[in-house]
This record gives sequence, structure tokens and C-alpha cells, in this order.
Amino acid sequence: MPAPLRIALAQINLHVGAVEQNLAHLRRARAAGQALGADLVVTPEFSIAGYPPEDLVRKPAFVAACEAAIADLAADTADGGPALIVGGPWRDGAHLHNCAYLLDGGRIAARRAKHVLPNYGVFDEKRVFDAGPVPGPVPFRGFRLGLMICEEWWVSPVADRLAEGGAEILLSINASPYEADKHQTRIQLAARRVMETGLPFVFCAQIGGQDELVFEGASFVLNPDRSCAVQLPCFEEAVTLTEWRREGERLVCAPLPQAAEPGRLESIYRAMTLGLADYVRKNGFPGVILGLSGGIDSALSAAVAVDALGADRVRAFMLPSPYTSQDSLDDAAACAGLLGIACDTVPITPAMDAFAAALAPVFAGRPPDITEENVQSRARGLILMAISNKIGAMLLTTGNKSEMSVGYATLYGDMCGGYSVLKDVYKTTVFALSRWRNAHCPAGALGPAGRVMPHAVITRPPTAELRPNQTDQDTLPPYEVLDAILEGLVEGEQSVDALVEAGHDRATVLRVWRMLDRAEYKRRQAPPGVKITPRAFGRDRRYPITNGFTRLIS
Repeated sequence: MPAPLRIALAQINLHVGAVEQNLAHLRRARAAGQALGADLVVTPEFSIAGYPPEDLVRKPAFVAACEAAIADLAADTADGGPALIVGGPWRDGAHLHNCAYLLDGGRIAARRAKHVLPNYGVFDEKRVFDAGPVPGPVPFRGFRLGLMICEEWWVSPVADRLAEGGAEILLSINASPYEADKHQTRIQLAARRVMETGLPFVFCAQIGGQDELVFEGASFVLNPDRSCAVQLPCFEEAVTLTEWRREGERLVCAPLPQAAEPGRLESIYRAMTLGLADYVRKNGFPGVILGLSGGIDSALSAAVAVDALGADRVRAFMLPSPYTSQDSLDDAAACAGLLGIACDTVPITPAMDAFAAALAPVFAGRPPDITEENVQSRARGLILMAISNKIGAMLLTTGNKSEMSVGYATLYGDMCGGYSVLKDVYKTTVFALSRWRNAHCPAGALGPAGRVMPHAVITRPPTAELRPNQTDQDTLPPYEVLDAILEGLVEGEQSVDALVEAGHDRATVLRVWRMLDRAEYKRRQAPPGVKITPRAFGRDRRYPITNGFTRLIS
């Protein structure tokens, strides 16, 4: 019987720009693969540099550092151990490519430049890379590898060409960002490529957080019959050995025990946790602080922070005003107690009085309005940013996608901060996640196993408490209605007429449409936050601030 092919999939967490750190990580992955008996260790897309590199690849010194590190890795393979597939930049004359390298026998045995460059949503590879030719198979120790780079397997031509050229396996290295429910889409598309070519398919992905993006891993293998032979875990690093044998004319992977796919709410929660943990770790912050209001958004943000970083690296502050209810104070204190975090109280009444006195000559003769409400929010933002500056911890912003969509947030007030875990999470999902976290503790969480917030935080009507007896629904439609309309407008790009036909009130849809467009200037100044949906604000959805189109909608 012919000798098997042993391929180790290295699902690892990389750091954009940290070439030496990534080099060490790749060496550890190769060593782990060698200990398992691998012939080949496969790592994610652009693994030497981290993904996405954005304009870093425009710096010749950065590209040179990546090339030198790849040469060092190639030299490592002279030891008779496993070959290595890594990703990185390739300068080919005047052209710069996103490249997959096969390193074997002490040298670069093959290069494959990415042919299909994504240029939509969060991707703008055509801006920084040149497309390579349609690739052919790569010979490797008696086998023929159909090596692909991420986007190339989402469409048919590259896989078809590899199959026509005699490839025996489709092997794709990936940096595919997380979106809720995306994993099943990947499986379905991979099955289509297998059905079209008759070849098995390997998806090797990275994990980790990079600014707004989270990569959840979930690498997998499909056999020629489209059955799933291997499924690696989500949100965890892993180096897993797969074993392949020829059965007739086909390569077939021996099945392995498969990691369970988390449910939708668990996957969203773990994406937020990983995104925050890596943002804090990779940017060198000692921890985070946040304002704890007694409301559900700050309670959920605090729970994510503790699960991501541990209670000792999270510090909360209550900032009451004359309008803050005792219920809010009690609930905030209870949240802090359940999470085991320090919580200090800094009243904002003195700041409000100081602003009122300073502004009195300018405001004379004008009745109080939303201006005074915004002063309260900005006083809180000023105090929290001052604390952040003084102790070095990053301020965590706690606003959600529903609020940011319609501008129900104060610029330089509750929008202050360095990162937001709820930025791409609608309010109805905030409620669902809070109920889920009170009942479950996700794998790897550093927080408590039990409840993380009082039941009252979830059931009490949301309020900004900037005036007496205020609730969110004084200003906004009910969140169930608002979120359904927003999902249609943002994720679906639906028209007003289409939403009315779906059963929504026309006046409400028009009102939400106008609020959505008018708030673009605020969103441009918002901190980054974890991408959860297919249309996150910032990288996915980019609209002009100066925009007269809503005037055409009646």
C-alpha cells in the first residue's frame, strides 16, 4: 500500500505587522506538526505578516522583513522535517502579490500568487496587490496539490483549472472573517467545489482578533463524497494531523472526531470576547475601564470584558447624576458584584453645575433642551477618558448597533472610548445575549460560571436617565420594530416601499431611514468594534455624510 500523506492544519492566531513574532509562532506550529509525524504543515493566508495587512504592504521595509522571514523558514526545512505552506507578500518585479509559499528541502519549492482578489465589504485587495495568473497544481513528494488562497475557492474557475491540471486535492489557506452564520455558508460552498471537481477540499483558517475583524478558525476537510472528515474548533488555536490515502484514483482523508459548532448566540458572544481580548493584548493595554450605568448594554459589555480579560483587568465606574435612579445604582453595584470587579462612584453633579455656570451667559434666555442632556453624557465621557489617561487602561464604549444606526448616542459623550464590543450588535440581540450568558459560561471564559447580571437589568425598560422618567421608547420605536426596519435598511439595502410591503408602518420606516442617514457623521467618529453582521458600519457600509438622497423619499 502506498505511504499516506500526512497534513497538519495549523489554525493559529497571528499578529498583523509583528513579523518576528509570527515567525516564532510558525516555527512552533511546524514543530508541533513534526511531533505529530506530519509531511506538510499548512498555515493560514498571509501568515508571516498577519491579515489584513492593509497599507503596511506599501512599505518596502515591511515587505523585505516578510521576505527575510520566509527565507529563514525555508532554511529550517533543510532539517528533513515537514514541509511548510505559509502566506506572505511576493515582489515580482514591479508587481506585488498575495502569495502562498511551499517551503521544502531548505528552499522555496513553489510560489502561487493569488489570482482572485476580493474587493468588496471589508476587503480591498485590488488596492494593494496585483493578481497572479490562474494557478496550476503544485507537485509535492509524489502528490499534486491544488493550492488556493481564500477568495479563490468562493468561485469556480480556479478549482476547475486545478482539477483539469491534475490536482489531487484542493488545499485552501484562508483569513476569512467571522460573521454570524457564515460557517455553514463556507461548508455549502466547499461542497459545491467538491461536487464540481470530484476532489477533496481542505480549509485551513486563522483565528484571532484584528481591529474590527475576528477570525474564528473552524478549519475543516471534506472528502470526495462531500462528507466532513475533519472539523476543528471555533475560536481556539489547534494543530491537527490529517491522514490521506489513495482509494482508487482519489485521495481520501481518514475521519477524525469533530469539534461541535457553537450555537448562534454562543458564537456571537465568543467572537466579541476574542475580538476584545486580542485588541487589548495586541495593542499592549493593561486592561479596560467602563462606565456601569445599571443598564443592559454596560452590563453585557462588562461581562464580555471579564470573560475576555479576567476580573482583575476590568474596572467599572458609576457616574450618577440627579436623574439616576436608585434602581440603576443598585443594579450596577449588583453587576459589579456578580462579576467580581472593582466599581467606584464618581458623581457628575459637580461637573454639571460647573458647565451650567460657565455656559450661563451664552445660554441666557434659552430654555433647557437636549443640550443639557448631552452635557451630562459628555461630562461622563470626559471623566472616563481622564481616568483612562491616568491609569493607562482603555475605555470600553458600550453603545449598540441600534443606537449607532439612528444616532441615539452623544458624540464625545457615551461614544468616547477605544473599542466597542456591541458596535455591530442590535439591541434585541443584546437582550438575547444577556439572557444566554446568564444561563451559560462559554469555553475559555475567565468570568464566573453563574449569572453575570441581575434579572432586573434585562427586564427593566432601557433608559438614558438624562431627564426625569425618561425611557428609550420616548425617542425611538420599540426595539423589536426598530431592529427589524434597520436590518432591512442596513443588511438588506431594502427600499422604503419594500419594508412597507413587509408590514411596517410607512411613517415609522421613513423616520428610521432619515435618522439612519443623518447619523453618518457620528458613526465616522465612533471607535472600532467587533464585526458580527454582513454589513458592519465602517468597513462594510460606507455612505456619504453629505447626502441629499433622503429628500427624494416621501
